[in-house]
Amino acid sequence: MTGTPDRRRSAEARPESLSDLLGGRRGAVDATLPPLAFGLGWVLGGLGGGVLAAVVAGAAVAGWRWRRGDRPRSVLVGLLAVCLAALVALRTGRATDFFLLQIASNAASALAWAVSVVVRWPLLGVVVGLALGQRGRWRRDPALLRAYGRASWVWTATYVLRLAVFVPLWLDGQVVALAVARAALTWPLIAAALAGSWVVIRRSLPAGHPGLRHPVGASDPAAGRVTGPEK
Repeated sequence: MTGTPDRRRSAEARPESLSDLLGGRRGAVDATLPPLAFGLGWVLGGLGGGVLAAVVAGAAVAGWRWRRGDRPRSVLVGLLAVCLAALVALRTGRATDFFLLQIASNAASALAWAVSVVVRWPLLGVVVGLALGQRGRWRRDPALLRAYGRASWVWTATYVLRLAVFVPLWLDGQVVALAVARAALTWPLIAAALAGSWVVIRRSLPAGHPGLRHPVGASDPAAGRVTGPEK
């Protein structure tokens, strides 16, 4: 019996990893291929070449994800996003506008994450809570609510950083630089945000807190202890 609770808690901590709960970096890697293909196609064949290359790459990624067993809706949404970006670029005639939807998405995401913290519904808690089947139970744990709020600022910062890079490049008409920046600020930045927000959560939870999978009720003494690393 000795050490059993510790082993159980350790086993639960590994699947609690934000990288697993939020999808890891495989989807983020997939998302970098169509923009890179667009940039290469644009260099070789202009706007038409870029659009064709992006759509072909998007279709190839969608087919691979389908065969890998990803959910159909997720696969279709990814392909639709590439097609919409291509249509915007064709409509405006500006190759940089292929990245316009991505810029708008990051602006909306930055606003949504920031507002979610202010209204005490931090989106990181919402996403992880849904992944763990908790719905809103995590909000009744003051320690978890505080930890998710702090960690959500990490994700807000990633969207702000992308905007700080993407917008000047878009205004300056830098197609290749936008494609490279999109790749550089996708899975590497997501990996950094996953690691950073996990550290913030662990440091924000009080000593002895049972972890993400076990929200503590507001009346439980563990919810109000002095903050410290999760054991």
